[in-house]
Amino acid sequence: MTAWIVLPVSLAAFSITGIWIVYAMAVMNHHVCPVENWTYNVTCTEETARRGFPKTCCTLQDIPLISKCGVYPPESCLFSLIGNVGAFMVVMVCMLRYAQVIEHSHHCWTNTSALVSGCVNALGLVMVGNFQVDHAKSLHYVGAGVAFPAGLLFVCLQCVLTYRIAETTLDYWMAHVRVVLSAGALVSLVLSGVFFIHESFVLQHAAAICEWVFTVIILVYYGTFTYEFGTVTTDTMMAVLAQRSSLHLHHHHQPTGVIMGGMGSMGGMGKSAAMGCGPHGLKSPGGGSTSAHLTCNPESTAML
Repeated sequence: MTAWIVLPVSLAAFSITGIWIVYAMAVMNHHVCPVENWTYNVTCTEETARRGFPKTCCTLQDIPLISKCGVYPPESCLFSLIGNVGAFMVVMVCMLRYAQVIEHSHHCWTNTSALVSGCVNALGLVMVGNFQVDHAKSLHYVGAGVAFPAGLLFVCLQCVLTYRIAETTLDYWMAHVRVVLSAGALVSLVLSGVFFIHESFVLQHAAAICEWVFTVIILVYYGTFTYEFGTVTTDTMMAVLAQRSSLHLHHHHQPTGVIMGGMGSMGGMGKSAAMGCGPHGLKSPGGGSTSAHLTCNPESTAML
């Protein structure tokens, strides 16, 4: 058990709690309407604001989208803080997960794609948090358009990786849970996008609810990495460095004769490595160590 288990839990707890606090502040400051209010008007007459109470007359501008909740101060300050800190923690989680999968001898395009999508998700979160929708609409929508699909892609790829390195029954159960969370995130994101493009008050409000559901599901998904991060050690990051170093040395120092002589035997191996995961001489999930080194045959070298 390592201290890294705190990271995914902290990301989920900090972000979920933070965005709900932002929502509560926005409601009490009359910046958005409560999520339970489905009654909207084209125009609202001037109402007497009651401090600490939500609005009673709501227009399309008062729909409680997550971005709308973080437009005006003081809640906008907390919203930006959550976006920046959350993005940093997302990058940390993605890097540790990437290293952990490599440590289990599974270096593949799926793992690399998951790392890239996670970092893109973090970049989008920074843009969403720092460019409020009412003040920098274009940049905010670019950030949201990047963050949401990238986050969905990340969780889907992690489902594949979870099944690929699973060994115990509990590992497979965790993979099943993540598939359910990913399916819920996909449905809520699609519905949010479909509802958002309509001007109906009801559909716009439904889009806001779906957006909240999607965000919470993704954050809960990040929290599930606590299950694997209990085994993260200093060797986890060293596995990535060792793997990179071995590839670098193998590329620059392998004799030409060996490369030419081994082209035929490496043909099948190269295809499988390009399509999926392959062993790289790193620690396996079972605790042993494997090696997959190319040997230099003196006889074949002499013949060349």
